[in-house]
Amino acid sequence: MVGNLVESPRGTRGPALLIMATISEYPSGTGHTRRDAIDANVILEHRGCAAWPARVRSALRKLGPGLVTGASDDDPSGIATYSQVGAQFGYGMLWTMLVSYPLMGAIQEICARVGRVTGSGIAANLRKCYPVWLLYLVVALMLVANIFNLGADIGAMGAAAQLLVPGRTWLYVLLFGVASLLLQMFVPYSSYVKYLKWLTLSLFAYVAAAFYVQLSWRQVLHATIFPHLTWSIEYLTGLVAVLGTTISPYLFFWQASQEVEEVKNHHGEKALRRAPRQATSQLGRIRWDTYFGMALSNIVAFFIILTTAATLHAHGETQVGTAAQAAQALAPLAGHWAAGLFACGIIGTGMLAIPVLAGSAAYAVGEACNWRTSLENRPEQAPGFYGTIALATLVGVFFNFWHVDPVRALFWAAVLNGVIAAPMMAVIVHLATSRKVMGKFAIPLYLRVVGWIATLAMFAVSVGVFLARK
Repeated sequence: MVGNLVESPRGTRGPALLIMATISEYPSGTGHTRRDAIDANVILEHRGCAAWPARVRSALRKLGPGLVTGASDDDPSGIATYSQVGAQFGYGMLWTMLVSYPLMGAIQEICARVGRVTGSGIAANLRKCYPVWLLYLVVALMLVANIFNLGADIGAMGAAAQLLVPGRTWLYVLLFGVASLLLQMFVPYSSYVKYLKWLTLSLFAYVAAAFYVQLSWRQVLHATIFPHLTWSIEYLTGLVAVLGTTISPYLFFWQASQEVEEVKNHHGEKALRRAPRQATSQLGRIRWDTYFGMALSNIVAFFIILTTAATLHAHGETQVGTAAQAAQALAPLAGHWAAGLFACGIIGTGMLAIPVLAGSAAYAVGEACNWRTSLENRPEQAPGFYGTIALATLVGVFFNFWHVDPVRALFWAAVLNGVIAAPMMAVIVHLATSRKVMGKFAIPLYLRVVGWIATLAMFAVSVGVFLARK
């Protein structure tokens, strides 16, 4: 999962790796190994690769589902949520990116371990080892959150498209929804995301824009390290939204299922309960892959909050109500191109995230019903799986015909994810500690501790929102 090599200033082909959101060369289900992808894109093209340290090349080969998951985390809902809290609270939410990083990394590592160890996704393990009512409850909660999030993302893409070409929002919503569905049904994911990935690079504009505005870096550092909590409904709701868009239920199911796809489609790889000798290398790869992907996600999120705080909040704009208003955070860098840059980011991340949202829903429903579930299969080979993808996408599209404010819908999608995440995290951590499910590969003590801390934190913030309303 490495970007194309680019020409270096001296005219040689330098190793400028564009890793962020490059869900391209070897997503699960393509039948290619990680080494095949890296070899095709780097080793064969880069004449100076022999000079690279062996450890760097080895580390890059280990990037996989964790990097995909991290890239998908900065979807339109995430961009809107980070923009809103940056505008509303200034630097007051920067600390959440530091605190949430180990929590989201631990939860995603737990999910990845469940898939790799058992060779089955989360819903499949619940079906085998837990009461059926719990299985249906978890899947139902995930479906509600996913479809709402999916609809909000498509609506935001329609609103962003208006910044480029004026027109009716509903028409853009319909076009993006249908186009995404057709691509998911009939075109391999790897065939089109390698082009769409370049649009997501516009997110790095938030990083660059932070250096074009007046900032007190000492104040930024202080706000990042020392949380300033406020007991108010607005602050707690924003906190739930930030945690909900960072630690999202659909990411749990997606990463576990992608590890299962890797087991199914890569020759020689097996579930660790069947091939314990692979444990050392595979668990090490999962750890590196997951924490690297989550780090990239949180770095981008940090700078979105920082940039909107330094632009919108600093000028008294504390509510982000439209896509055009959100785009103004990039004005110090891009000037009159800010709207186009913002639109590229929203559309690119949206087209990448929609298959993840619809796909994770399909994995959950298919595993619960014991259907064939794999992106490797064609629609006629897995009708239930692809039917769920189609239904989730279409319901998300029609959600936008209820005249919902697309930017506010993105924010409330994150809030919903935050509220729903807590009970799902409790079930997943319990599942991963069960020797009946995981055998001798039950998660170690550090993951249990951090996993339960993350779960309790999500519960506490969600309960705080309801208490603050009274």
